[in-house]
Amino acid sequence: MAVWTADQIPDQRGRIAVVTGANSGLGLSTATELARHRARVVLAVRNVRAGEEAAASIRRTVTGAQVEVRELDLASLASVRESAKALAADFPVIDLLINNAGLVLLGPARTTADGFEMQLGTNMLGHFALTGLLLDNLGRADAARVVSLSSVTHKNAHLDFDDLMSRRDFAAARAYGASKLATTVFGVELDRRLRAAGSPVLSVLAHPGISRSNLTPRAWEHRGRAGRILASVGLLMTQPTARGALPQLHAATAPGVRGGQFFGPSGFREIRGNVTEVRPSTEAADPAVGRRLWSAAESLTGVTYL
Repeated sequence: MAVWTADQIPDQRGRIAVVTGANSGLGLSTATELARHRARVVLAVRNVRAGEEAAASIRRTVTGAQVEVRELDLASLASVRESAKALAADFPVIDLLINNAGLVLLGPARTTADGFEMQLGTNMLGHFALTGLLLDNLGRADAARVVSLSSVTHKNAHLDFDDLMSRRDFAAARAYGASKLATTVFGVELDRRLRAAGSPVLSVLAHPGISRSNLTPRAWEHRGRAGRILASVGLLMTQPTARGALPQLHAATAPGVRGGQFFGPSGFREIRGNVTEVRPSTEAADPAVGRRLWSAAESLTGVTYL
């Protein structure tokens, strides 16, 4: 694949893009580029005040930017339903849904409003419900895309269907990896189901490698001075947030993208580099795992589709 940059994003004029977690990091970078290329961008965020500050920064950066903020707490199914209902009513046609928002826990286990392990509930189950509730709106668009944000950590993770909520033996890093594996399984299985249903909507996946998002320093801050030193060293190995956002921007906008494709960095262990097509782990690509997780997600969220 030739080197791909944000300058190659086609004109997005007339398209509606919903970006979750768009108030900072990868989401803000993604929203800014979509607005720069004339999409009307909805920042779907938990913290509305932070979202309004992000929207203001986009307007300062992009002349004539069409951007607005909607409240969405992915750790609450009630909030997901309320937000999806409002979005569906206000935007009968949605062209892009970028499931970007992500949470990394550093300490003990926490749960969502619905009792889910916080990372699984926020990173995957909330997005599963949101996507299902907006699928009709996406289906009315011309070549709509759903982009699910994975992570390199999914490749070393495993889903324990007897303990999806990690209640028996919680470790924050392991649970995060499982949440990103679940997100990847969701994106792959969504593609299978969209194809089987003859839907025009594409399900595409992306991961940023290791980028300098707001999550990077947070992953070390609880370790004190040693953690700060490790974080500084780690920054030398990572790529800027704007570059980390390129795989999801490519997945969302590049011509010729096919459902089920997965984009990430081209470099060593996919940590950094130019955008290229990458492969999900064997477990993430397993149709049996996809079916089992889909059934569990439907049962847990109460959202059934495809």
